[in-house]
Amino acid sequence: MKIVLDTNVVIAAFAARGLCHDVLEVCLTEHEIILSEHILSEINANLTKKIKLPKNIVMNIIDYLNTEALIVSPVNVPPSICRDCNDLPVIGAAIAGKVNAIITGDHDLLVIKKYKSVKILSPREFWSYLRK
Repeated sequence: MKIVLDTNVVIAAFAARGLCHDVLEVCLTEHEIILSEHILSEINANLTKKIKLPKNIVMNIIDYLNTEALIVSPVNVPPSICRDCNDLPVIGAAIAGKVNAIITGDHDLLVIKKYKSVKILSPREFWSYLRK
């Protein structure tokens, strides 16, 4: 499967050993991760400002994600599909990358459930889906 991992899932994966870490691991080994410069920029900012990781560690994570993920340029999507315009680049990356799913903890995205052929799943929903 092709998967977009939203910023919050990646941040949680590197911040703690929990479900998001497991989701990231399975995506790295069994699926194709699609990201964009927008998502990488958000990851960089959040790891630095919110998680307060040292800059060199953050840069190692960004470099690692750059080598392990396919980086796409998001396509424009209609603003009416999402109640938070900051989430439009995530959906745009999913469409550009022709992904099967977006994995996110963002409720503004999760309420959409599906856009075109892209499922929008929480980490728990994705994990359950994989175990079926």
